[in-house]
Amino acid sequence: MKSFARTCAFVFVILAYSFDLSAQGKRKVIIDQDAAGPGGTDMQAILSLVNSPETDVLGITVLTGDAWRDEEVQHTLRLMEIIGRRDIPVVPGAAFPLVNSKEYIAKWETLHGKIVYQGAWNFAPGNKVHGPAEIPPMAEGQPSIKAANEDAAHFMARMVRQYPHEVTIYAAGPMTDLALAIGLDPEFASLTKELIVMGGSINPRTDDPEFSLTPTREFNFWMDPEATHAVLHAKWPRVALTTVDISVKTHMEKSLIEQVRKSAEPAAQYVAKYAEPGYLWDELAAVAWLDPGIITRWRKMYMDIDVDHGAGYGNTLTWTPGLQPGLGEVLVEVQDDLDKQKFYTEYVELLSRATPNAKNPAGN
Repeated sequence: MKSFARTCAFVFVILAYSFDLSAQGKRKVIIDQDAAGPGGTDMQAILSLVNSPETDVLGITVLTGDAWRDEEVQHTLRLMEIIGRRDIPVVPGAAFPLVNSKEYIAKWETLHGKIVYQGAWNFAPGNKVHGPAEIPPMAEGQPSIKAANEDAAHFMARMVRQYPHEVTIYAAGPMTDLALAIGLDPEFASLTKELIVMGGSINPRTDDPEFSLTPTREFNFWMDPEATHAVLHAKWPRVALTTVDISVKTHMEKSLIEQVRKSAEPAAQYVAKYAEPGYLWDELAAVAWLDPGIITRWRKMYMDIDVDHGAGYGNTLTWTPGLQPGLGEVLVEVQDDLDKQKFYTEYVELLSRATPNAKNPAGN
């Protein structure tokens, strides 16, 4: 009997040790996202990262971008309920840029012309633009869980201090939360493992009116240029960038949505119900971080943002190595081309699979 007990204890220790090793082996990531919902590129990117068996999502920090922060927080909380991941903290971030504003851009447009897409400032489903504190009716239902009682900058700084050189920051919205974290803790950037960004535009080959005549203006960098400037001068160990140039080579075809629909998992049914055709902006950044093999060509360059308040305000600036101003600009790894079919296959698989560690998913 004692031998049996010792054997059971030994097996328990081995299982516990194996579980601990498995947890340690996961890739720690903070998702910093402007989480417009339901569906859409923001939510599908979140799902790609949460559904990966390789990730340990420490939290989702949410800031104003495609929609206002408070509304986005509610959509993110509801998504975590739907897929059964109520344990992942949803942390409110910045509601407004450091300097830029809707009112300032309205004046800027009288001098320099109209800006097609301004996120929360000029776009909403059904074109019913609203204020920062208003939360319209949510198609997917109201969440019953609450956001974390901490702001994004403090949360991110605390996490990288807790896990130095282990945390990847995935940033697919404006750069405000990151700039605030840098200001809060001067060592924040250097204590991360890497920064993965969806942002910037260099010279995209497209007839899309948002970029054809203003090829270096990209929303995530443009909405808060001063924050972008701070981020692109911080001491990150590594910065990888998904720009407009490569993003416009992708598209959420109806056929992809139908493939996802075949899965009965809550995440897949959420996507099938709310996804719409469009570029796979943030999803590409997420999946390419999980599997860099989908990127077939990279190039390194120095990057900054135009913070002069003239016609180029918020435009992406780039230099080949050796030609940069040398004022602390960061060297970034820019994705240049991809294996599109491999990306689509992996993307559909991530959205279709069972969500790891899900508990009592609410369904949709």
